[in-house]
Amino acid sequence: MSLFFLLMAFVFMLISLNFMNFNRSLMVEWDIFSSSSKIFLFNFYMDWMSTLFFSFVALISGSVLYFSGSYMPMNSKFRGFMILVFMFVLSMFFMVFSLNLVSMMLGWDGLGIISYILVVFYNNEKSNSAGMLTVMSNRIGDSALLLSVAYFMEMSSWNYLLLDECLDMVVVSLIIMAAMTKSAQIPFSAWLPAAMAAPTPVSALVHSSTLVTAGVYLLIRFSDLMQDFKILSVLMYLGMLTTLMSSLSALFEPDFKKVVALSTLSQLGIMMMTLSMGFGKLAFIHLLTHAVFKALLFMCSGKVIHNVGDYQDARKMGGEIFNLPITSAIMVLSSYALCGVPFLSGFYSKDLIIESSLMGDMFFFNYCLYMLIVGLSSSYSFRLLFLSMISFTNQNVSLMSDEEDWVMLISKFGLLVMSLLSGALLMWVCISSSNMISLDYMFKWMAFISMLMGVVLGVWICIWNKKGSKFLTNLKFLEIFMVMWNLPMLSGMKFGFSSMSLHLNLVKLDLGWLELFSGAGFYKLFSSSGLFLEGWNLNNIKNILMIFIISLMFMELVILW
Repeated sequence: MSLFFLLMAFVFMLISLNFMNFNRSLMVEWDIFSSSSKIFLFNFYMDWMSTLFFSFVALISGSVLYFSGSYMPMNSKFRGFMILVFMFVLSMFFMVFSLNLVSMMLGWDGLGIISYILVVFYNNEKSNSAGMLTVMSNRIGDSALLLSVAYFMEMSSWNYLLLDECLDMVVVSLIIMAAMTKSAQIPFSAWLPAAMAAPTPVSALVHSSTLVTAGVYLLIRFSDLMQDFKILSVLMYLGMLTTLMSSLSALFEPDFKKVVALSTLSQLGIMMMTLSMGFGKLAFIHLLTHAVFKALLFMCSGKVIHNVGDYQDARKMGGEIFNLPITSAIMVLSSYALCGVPFLSGFYSKDLIIESSLMGDMFFFNYCLYMLIVGLSSSYSFRLLFLSMISFTNQNVSLMSDEEDWVMLISKFGLLVMSLLSGALLMWVCISSSNMISLDYMFKWMAFISMLMGVVLGVWICIWNKKGSKFLTNLKFLEIFMVMWNLPMLSGMKFGFSSMSLHLNLVKLDLGWLELFSGAGFYKLFSSSGLFLEGWNLNNIKNILMIFIISLMFMELVILW
């Protein structure tokens, strides 16, 4: 199956280059039925963007499936796991190539349902809780997309490519809400780190090119229709907050896989910020480059976790540069690509995004946030490398090197080449003529200087933690960064408890409404009314005078009226 996906990646890459070269696209329509002037179509649209994106999805899926052959145990569940991954990629196929919202819902809902099954794959309490949080958070976005489908019905077509200026604020808000939940933007960010309860190959596929990128891809498709709406400024600040929150949380998160998941969340926030500024093509290029090196980083993380006895606590690791030298070198290169080190894949997209934003007319506070985001990505990446590779080992003496697993090494080779070259190739192929960038000398170097300052911050945090200093642990305000600004608590506990209590009250009403509105209810009403009137029947001069005064006032008001 992995060979089939790799062949599909090659074929779709050639088709995409052909579409780019000849400026072509292909649309296939299937008329299902017509009713009351509404035509129900099932159509596919293939252009250079959709075919190029799916070629990357197929490349990562083939590499992950080949990696799973060595990582996952060969038991009865492995065949079901392979089928689920194949269905997951098939849902992504419908999502990418669908031109109208109705056929897109097949892929959109398929991604949500199959991701839930994959998150609860291990069938324990932690994975079940993470699966419920994942599926319930995504159902909010599914509801918003269904409402937008109903809204498009009034436009006599679900084909969003044929729309020019027909969108209004309502449908744009619904589409942005759907994209925010699927891409885990604030306040729906809690489900993405919780989904790390899934097997590591699933995380490598879900958090790189499929589930979390569906929302970004949807906004890229609608980007030309949403440029004149003020709500995009709200999306920009939500993306900034998401990136800042995830970056600060990754600096203090001990779970190895959750740090990588939080880095995915920070990059998704950068894509949302880029889209809100109108740079849809730059966001698409960053989406593709991020998919490659993030899948490679997850696969290396899975190998490291597998080698230390399936521990995910980064504080129990160390010395992997000696135990796993090849995996460590690949992980360092993928982390460098994430940080934006010059001439790696992440550098071309991230540096052009920063320079394009600096060319825009924004607040000085926005520029500072951009530089802080670039620096923090280097900080948590170096902290992760330091704890797992450079620091002294915290492992048992019985653990040995397992680098001779050639299946895992071969599965990373294609992604490694793309992590080194995809940024330059995509900039050369996708952007024929870039915009003019005219910046001051210091502004030109600002992104690189911010990255170096982030590395210094990461080194300082690692050294202070290794020395056993209580300085960082005594800062109580840092606790809010360790719990993602209390978003998991708000998403899981508070909303879950309130919805459960409301459900219990409705169940009580549903089970006892006949008693409430029949004999028992009337008996309670008449008993309470009788006790009330019985109190007034007492020979109390105060009650009699009060009734007399109220009656006189009422009669006076009637006469005046």
